[in-house]
Amino acid sequence: MIIWLASYPKSGNTWLRFFIISLLMGDKTNLNLNHLKAIIDFPNVKQFKGLISEFSNLNEVAKNWITAQEKINSDKSLKFFKTHNMLGKLNGFSFTNYENTLGTIHIVRDPRNIITSLKNHWSLETYAETKTLMFNDNQILTLSKEEKEKFRKYNTMHPLPQMIGSWKTNYISWKKMDKNYLFVKYENLIKNPKIEFTKIAEFISGLTNIKFNDEQIDNAIKLSSFEKLEAMEKENGFIESAINKKGYKNKFFYLGPKNKWQNILDSETSRHIEEEFKIEMKELGYL
Repeated sequence: MIIWLASYPKSGNTWLRFFIISLLMGDKTNLNLNHLKAIIDFPNVKQFKGLISEFSNLNEVAKNWITAQEKINSDKSLKFFKTHNMLGKLNGFSFTNYENTLGTIHIVRDPRNIITSLKNHWSLETYAETKTLMFNDNQILTLSKEEKEKFRKYNTMHPLPQMIGSWKTNYISWKKMDKNYLFVKYENLIKNPKIEFTKIAEFISGLTNIKFNDEQIDNAIKLSSFEKLEAMEKENGFIESAINKKGYKNKFFYLGPKNKWQNILDSETSRHIEEEFKIEMKELGYL
């Protein structure tokens, strides 16, 4: 069965993945960023081989979301999958269902901080261009030819197109999940890591009967710190780093906790975001 790690892009999903891997494997091996392959994206070429031939066609992918998950779950083992896809339907096809879902960890981040990370990650020229993507309820996330080639170079299957929507629609879609759902705010992970990561560990324990003690949780928090992840990327690179227009990889672990919109964003950009997402930001305590 699948435990979803769901989020809008650049909301802390990779941090969450590495914490979980550290929690499960931290005392057994010398972890590095390559171990993130243990929790890959859904949808991914690996899961859809034999089901579709047009891997760049979102409609074909959507038709087979459930079939792919049934195939994955046929061995009845525990799976964690990262996804930026919205929860819902496309052309009548559901992204997932309760039969294939064991639980969901949904991580959300202040969109005023996300925009800076997105701008860097996607090599966008302006905040205005980035806002257009963040505000688009029908936004699709797909890889360029260069990005796909990067994955092939490392003999790794690449993610397939995802319907991510806007920051608002993505958040609203996943908060409707009412089976074994855990909501996590990125900001709380920074302010109170022991409390928040303990909640995540206990949530996983409740679903799987895998028990974690305080020492394991503390160790996983240390192993997955932003500084550790940043150092790993600097030393060995990171396959998930996006390729910029000059053909070089952008830094994936960009600012982390130092990304404070109050010190970075111009007033017009922050005001537009606050107006666009006013209801949801108030609900989340961002306004």
